[in-house]
Amino acid sequence: MQLGFSNGEKHCTARIESAMLLVEGDGQNLVTEDVTVVEGDVATISCRVKNSDDSVIQLLNPNRQTIYFRDFRPLKDSRFQLVNFSNSELRVSLTNVSISDEGRYFCQLYTDPPQEIYTTITVLVPPRNLVIDIQKEIAVEGEEIELNCTAMASRPATTIRWFKGNKELTGKSEVEQWSDMYTVTSQLLLKVGREDDGVPVICLVDHPAVKDLQTQRYLEVMYKPQVRVSQNYPVQGLTREGEPLELTCAAFGKPQPTDMRWLRVDDEMPQHVVVSGSNLLISNLNKTDNGTYRCEASNAVGKSHADYMLFVYDTTATTEPAVHGFTQLPNSAEELDYGDLSDSRAGEEGAIRSVDHAVVGGVVAVVVFAMLCLLIILGRYFARHKGTYFTHEAKGADDAADADTAIINAEGGQNNSEEKKEYFI
Repeated sequence: MQLGFSNGEKHCTARIESAMLLVEGDGQNLVTEDVTVVEGDVATISCRVKNSDDSVIQLLNPNRQTIYFRDFRPLKDSRFQLVNFSNSELRVSLTNVSISDEGRYFCQLYTDPPQEIYTTITVLVPPRNLVIDIQKEIAVEGEEIELNCTAMASRPATTIRWFKGNKELTGKSEVEQWSDMYTVTSQLLLKVGREDDGVPVICLVDHPAVKDLQTQRYLEVMYKPQVRVSQNYPVQGLTREGEPLELTCAAFGKPQPTDMRWLRVDDEMPQHVVVSGSNLLISNLNKTDNGTYRCEASNAVGKSHADYMLFVYDTTATTEPAVHGFTQLPNSAEELDYGDLSDSRAGEEGAIRSVDHAVVGGVVAVVVFAMLCLLIILGRYFARHKGTYFTHEAKGADDAADADTAIINAEGGQNNSEEKKEYFI
């Protein structure tokens, strides 16, 4: 029989273990089951007889005092009540069970020889108190805080589980035993961020005597501002010379930022710029307004900023150059993880680097092209002047006695060759 339970409270009935203890004799046997019950609930003990011959059945407590003899109760403990009596069964209930009621209870059958069997009552004690202690009531983003959850005076020892929202975390538990009771303390170390503000940390108990017993604490985390710059006018399109520009700075943090200011990066703020709280207004743009405008916000935790890169176009411009728009740079490496920074069309430094790369790439392309052209021209030149040079040695030079004679013979040979022409018709 399964224990009933609802909403973290104690079980209402006992659970009977499935193991059966049998004693056989003269064709008869006794049957009973072990009982597990939650402290304060009702335990039911059943002594059953198979092949009954109307022999007497009685029930004894762990001190071997008779609780019931047939349907008569000699013991004065009124918590024991007769549930059913017949020739084949003696069933007794025990209300308001306590730890002192644990032990072996004996079923006896007066036969020849007498038969006896015992059943064991086990009492479960749920945690009497469940408490979360937090090291710091208010934490700053990036800090590691310590939480301790204590489940007091349970039997058996409880298992403690931690959750942050729906995510289960791992803690470290210690168990202390006092007499027959156990106190369990679980420690959780947690590094908090701004996303943890307002998130519940839950301590949940696993114990056979209770279900869904838990307690929770809500985290309170302070963090530096998040800053965002938006362009109110012009809503879309180019910031042209002679037209107005209006920017708004929004900052969110915990605590809420109390100090917010506008400045121009690496230059003084133009005198015609009007700053009113979180708004910046330039009523008549001109080329000298080009630059980076920064909104800074701070609170007790730290300071953050967001930048706006302004490029003023000619009145006839129809396309945007690379350097224009919003950007927000993190003040530290930790801010890179938040993913909620202001959208940026292009950063000033990134645009300068991209222009430099384009110039260098163009120069390299021109040089490579010139070298290729030069190689083609040289190749064509050498191809046209390339050939085989033949030596026309003078005939008769080999037979000459000296060089002068060879020259004379060579000249004569050439003349003879000219004279010896054949004509074909």
